Amino acid sequence: MASSPTKHLILLRHAKSAWPEDVPDHDRPLAPRGRRDAPAAGGWLRKADYVPDRVLCSTARRARETWQLAEEKLGAHPETVFEGRVYGASGAELLDLARETPAEVGTLLIVGHDPAMRGLTLELASDQPSDAEAEAVGRVRTKYPTAAIAVLSFPGDWAALSPGHAHLAKFVVPDEFHVKQRG
Repeated sequence: MASSPTKHLILLRHAKSAWPEDVPDHDRPLAPRGRRDAPAAGGWLRKADYVPDRVLCSTARRARETWQLAEEKLGAHPETVFEGRVYGASGAELLDLARETPAEVGTLLIVGHDPAMRGLTLELASDQPSDAEAEAVGRVRTKYPTAAIAVLSFPGDWAALSPGHAHLAKFVVPDEFHVKQRG
């Protein structure tokens, strides 16, 4: 039996949102910083060669705006599903959504919210991390800021994705991808 190719799960927390008065949480727009960071996230994904085949995006306005701005700099237009179950999901619920991904999808991007993004990253990260991965896991535990990106890699099928069996390949925050794009 041939081994399955490596799959990538990318978790992008929505960019910084504004807090206008009398606007329900679901309808909050991006703040100016979010409008700056979201395209930079898309540019980082393109330059790092993590272009998704499929995107599951929260229906919250700030997540939809994040994806719209990121996609403009991605250089690709993957299948995008605005999924109501991402908004308010727990890490376990996001894992269930990832497991529903069709087998032909090699890279799935979820645009969502904390604490689910942090929770899922920590749940999936290897039980036996390398030194570099342990450092990244520590950073995730400390803070998963807006517009941060976690890239988890694993062999096998989406349906078999399970806790402790993914490699935290990358964890980048906006300050890092802004520096990389300037340099």
